[in-house]
Amino acid sequence: MKLSPETIDKIAHLARLEVQEDEKQGLLDDMSKILAFMDKLNEVDTSGVEPLVYMNDEINVLRDDEINQEITRAVGLKNAPKQDGKFFRVAKVINKP
Repeated sequence: MKLSPETIDKIAHLARLEVQEDEKQGLLDDMSKILAFMDKLNEVDTSGVEPLVYMNDEINVLRDDEINQEITRAVGLKNAPKQDGKFFRVAKVINKP
């Protein structure tokens, strides 16, 4: 794939980036190197390789969820700095106009 300054402009627009004129040549060089590397990877024969989903064959062992302890509302609110008997009281963080 051939890259041009117009390609850089289009990619920058899609990514909502602001690219200065003096940065374009460096980006062209870097992107050309990336695409050359990808072309090199495309030369590798992967016909007998299974798709990789995980990096290892380990199986995650999960335990069953069990309720060990229930906390009452009073105990949960006991150490709250501010509360009204039912809920935690917190400072207002959203100002609506």
